[in-house]
Amino acid sequence: MPLYNLTNRPRRLRRTSALRAMVQETQLTVNDLIYPVFVMEGENLKQEIVSMPDCYRYSLDLLIKEVKEAYDLGIKAIALFPLVTDDKKDNEGTESYNPNGLVQRTIKAIKAEVPEITIITDVALDPYSPFGHDGIVVDGEILNDETVAVLAKMAVSQAQAGADMVAPSDMMDGRIGVIREALDEEGFTHVGIIAYSAKYASAYYGPFRDALESAPKFGDKKTYQMDIANSREAITEVELDIAEGADMVMVKPALAYLDIIRQVRDYTNIPVVAYNVSGEYAMIKAAAEKGWIDEKKIVLETLTSMKRAGSDLILTYFAKQVALMLK
Repeated sequence: MPLYNLTNRPRRLRRTSALRAMVQETQLTVNDLIYPVFVMEGENLKQEIVSMPDCYRYSLDLLIKEVKEAYDLGIKAIALFPLVTDDKKDNEGTESYNPNGLVQRTIKAIKAEVPEITIITDVALDPYSPFGHDGIVVDGEILNDETVAVLAKMAVSQAQAGADMVAPSDMMDGRIGVIREALDEEGFTHVGIIAYSAKYASAYYGPFRDALESAPKFGDKKTYQMDIANSREAITEVELDIAEGADMVMVKPALAYLDIIRQVRDYTNIPVVAYNVSGEYAMIKAAAEKGWIDEKKIVLETLTSMKRAGSDLILTYFAKQVALMLK
């Protein structure tokens, strides 16, 4: 006999797998996943990123095959990131809006082969800059307004190539409004904007910078990316981006910023995106390689936590793996 009368027994609803499924509050589905992919020049090239096991840079011909596989698994969207050769880099980022540039050619090729998939493009200067910064550099300072003018050109060029959504990741002030106006003026009112609104100056980005060889050549990114200690500022950034025309807002990174995802979710009804970044991916992969964790269970638990915190969509390098598990 119990020491006291238990009227409420929460374990009743945990007794069987069927009951647990019936009352599950948060469900992760393949529709929640955005697959980030890396493209490089060349043919028949597939290079593993050392700090991101099982992630690769692909030449365009092989990337198309990878995108087809992802789409066949039910993944509806990719986020495209280019490895730009050094000879194409300059301080003004002119290659970023070259109609025959790597990103533009990649968009066209993917749309020709997998027209139904949603292509999301990165809008930032760091892949195109010899300095590895997200803006034009003068005397060690990252210029804001001059950079925004280039970002608008980049976004229009990507839209002309067939991008469905552009995703400014640069954290320059006012860029969402300028990009929205530029897209609309060119007739691309249907092209959406995913704003990297709450993007923190995080140490979790290291493997990504390895992938694109885009680490800053001097200083850091703290004059434009957010202070890791701030939360109220995230709502300010989100509020400004929505007012300027953002269709979705993003929190990056995700795992150490679940509280920010929750605050943003409570603030707005537009879709909230979480970026499960390269450092989060690499830590799981490293621990799994050591045999310290069950990779599949940890991946599902981690992504579910991001959904539970309030994200609608998740950019994750685990997208294909998760799609297979859910399938």
